[in-house]
Amino acid sequence: LALYILVAGVLCIYINYDCDRQRQEFRRTNGKCKIWGKAPSKIEATYTTTSGETKTSLLLTSGWWGLARHFHYVPEILAAFFWTVPALFNHFLPYFYVVFLTILLFDRAKRDDDRCRSKYGKYWKLYCNKVPYKIIPGIY
Repeated sequence: LALYILVAGVLCIYINYDCDRQRQEFRRTNGKCKIWGKAPSKIEATYTTTSGETKTSLLLTSGWWGLARHFHYVPEILAAFFWTVPALFNHFLPYFYVVFLTILLFDRAKRDDDRCRSKYGKYWKLYCNKVPYKIIPGIY
């Protein structure tokens, strides 16, 4: 059982790392890279800065980032759970961090979505149509 918990926790850490790696590679290459062996799906979004300057951003809509807009929070929360589960379920206290992290990240996802909606406008709506789930694919 301990080995399964360890493997699951390490897998969550790897997935979290890979989510960030995909996004960083996508940004570094300006979208000219491979995501899961294919050219990435993306949306080219323009926005206006507070100083009135028009800029362009690429929004990644494939790979881990095509599953949900903040999918990288899932393995982070699960990793916290797998670090805690050896304490079993005799008391709530060991799970305080998992609950706290879940609330924190769900709130952060909402704030990030609100900020991006304000920044990108119609492009964010297009992004949300392409990647409809906020955190958990198929659910939320």
